[in-house]
Amino acid sequence: MKRISEFICKHRWAIVIAAVLLMIPAALGYVATKVNYDLLVYLPSDIETIEGQEIMTEEFGTGAFSVAVVEQMPQKELLKLESEIREVESVNQVITVADLTGTAIPLDFLPSAVREKLMHDDTQLMIITFQGGTSDETTLDAVEEIRKLTNHRALLGGMSAMVLDTKNLFKSETLLYVSIAVALSLVVLLLFLDSFAVPFLLLVSIGMALLFNMGTNIFLGQISYVTQAISAVLQLGVTMDFSIFLYHKYEAAKQNEKDKLKAMANAIQETTTSVLGSSLTTFAGFLALCTMSLTLGTDIGIVMAKGVLIGLVCALTVFPALLLVCDKLIEKTRHPALVPKFTAVKGFILKHHRAILVAFAVLLIPAFVIYNKVEVYYKLDSSIPADYEYTQATTALRENYGMESQMMILTSAEISTAKEQAMTKEIRELDGIDAVLSPAMLEDYGLSENLLSDEVRGVFSTDEHRMALVLSDYGIATDELNTQIDAINSIVRKYDENAIVAGEGPLMKDLVQIADRDFASVNITSILVIFVIMAIVLKSISLPVLLMVAIEFAIFLNMGVSYLTGTEIPFIASIVIGTIQLGATIDYAILLTTKYVEERKAGTEKAEAIKRALGGSIQSIFVSAMCFFAATIGVGLFSQIDMIGSICNLIARGAIISMLAVVVIVPALLYAFDGLIRKTTIGLRSISETKKTMKLEKANLVKE
Repeated sequence: MKRISEFICKHRWAIVIAAVLLMIPAALGYVATKVNYDLLVYLPSDIETIEGQEIMTEEFGTGAFSVAVVEQMPQKELLKLESEIREVESVNQVITVADLTGTAIPLDFLPSAVREKLMHDDTQLMIITFQGGTSDETTLDAVEEIRKLTNHRALLGGMSAMVLDTKNLFKSETLLYVSIAVALSLVVLLLFLDSFAVPFLLLVSIGMALLFNMGTNIFLGQISYVTQAISAVLQLGVTMDFSIFLYHKYEAAKQNEKDKLKAMANAIQETTTSVLGSSLTTFAGFLALCTMSLTLGTDIGIVMAKGVLIGLVCALTVFPALLLVCDKLIEKTRHPALVPKFTAVKGFILKHHRAILVAFAVLLIPAFVIYNKVEVYYKLDSSIPADYEYTQATTALRENYGMESQMMILTSAEISTAKEQAMTKEIRELDGIDAVLSPAMLEDYGLSENLLSDEVRGVFSTDEHRMALVLSDYGIATDELNTQIDAINSIVRKYDENAIVAGEGPLMKDLVQIADRDFASVNITSILVIFVIMAIVLKSISLPVLLMVAIEFAIFLNMGVSYLTGTEIPFIASIVIGTIQLGATIDYAILLTTKYVEERKAGTEKAEAIKRALGGSIQSIFVSAMCFFAATIGVGLFSQIDMIGSICNLIARGAIISMLAVVVIVPALLYAFDGLIRKTTIGLRSISETKKTMKLEKANLVKE
């Protein structure tokens, strides 16, 4: 490592120039990386509902569909509008009430039950199917084109409209996410570092690392919008520690070494040794997300784990090179750092360590109970503002037609008309079913399927399958809808054992079940992996347990705040926050504990060792936590997309709670379990045995 650190110092200008040049392909990769706005595509490919989606796409040519609310208009005008919409690229079919009668038969000839389901006051329904998938660019472009074409006379509902509005909302905010995170982090750094130039150099280095990470995402093909939104602010907050630590090591090294190149080389070596273990825990914590069945976890995990590695490399190469290149500017902009000394805090913690330990033991179980009671929601559209067209369409469908969600029933094409009619009748009689649209339903009202146009029949049948569209009064991802889906599945299997219930509602039901399993598996995996790494780094069995209990307590408190304030959080936040908070803030505990172990190895008594460990780490922990807080809180408060805002708010709050847990609870644990720690930590056992020998020798001398 000595040769590498000396090489970095010697070739500082070459490293800066190379980093600048590498920003060009990174920027191109960033622009070329596709961003996905449909979280349902991350469901496992082998579940039945995904199979149903594939049948709809391959056989019916219907990768996505939309139920639109159209202003009432004469039949001729409506049919003309249909023709114009059909000309839009990627549109497959367009069906309205006019297609059931044509222009020759008045709408009054339709049965009233049919009219009520398809028309209300001055509006009527239009079903539009698309050739591409829900989030395909061609489908989203088609939705955009239809909106322009209809001049707001038609409000488009459905998943594609939701994805498009999410995309537009995200694009309007995404640049501000990084801007807010950088601005708030800069304020913290300007206050707590002793040079006005260093914070800018530090952020330039991290900015390069961010661009390198985002640019290399092109090799993944695409990333989710959630990943793109949170990865930048997370990488900024998580990897800033490495650069701050190196700067402090450099400043300390200059006290003993007048040659700044040698001082920096020493700082790089010491930093590498010190942060390698903590960076591994963060890296492993993010990789644990890859164990999720919902592959959104893999998406976030790979991007963030990659970001930690790239951030570490840049902190050990680009940042020291920038510091050396801009050395004169740094010296000219010196100012007193405003980091508190925490003298009173250190004294209070040591004096009241027993009371702190008792309070911790008393609160641990209640905190865990509250942690498990946090309300979680699964609706993907809940954060789209009321003035966006998707929300307006959803409101109109609910208020005018009592329609909250839709699903499709796919049966064999061989099913008899009698069976299909009986199945449809049973489904219509279920609580919460608004309507079932199918040729069999029309037969009930005396409208023979033979009277329908080939185009209309093509919507509902192929050579292999027949389809019925079910309109439900129940909202997506609600217990009522999930129960209803179970009931529909029971009914359709009586008539066709291979039937599939597909669509947005069933997909969300699968999402709920998979997310519940992922919540438990990810937390267990991250705890086990990080425990193993900490055991290796700290060379101890007891220390990883004590430190992880403290951080897990901080996680319980963080989630508990949401419960106590009555705040519902999005499902993905509940899954990832534990792993992110554990992986990102366990570093604080490792820093403090490492210093404690060093002092104990040097023969310092436990109280004094803890006092020195606090003195040598509390300021670094404070600055690190405040930077992490600053990098995320602004985005959390600003974002209108609750999926992103909630995650960032939880991370910001978690950084502060973890900091408090480390500086207050960890010292109490170290004091109380010092004997156990010495017996179960390599390098400290000899101290314990030496003390026993000394006591025996002293006792023998007294006897003699």
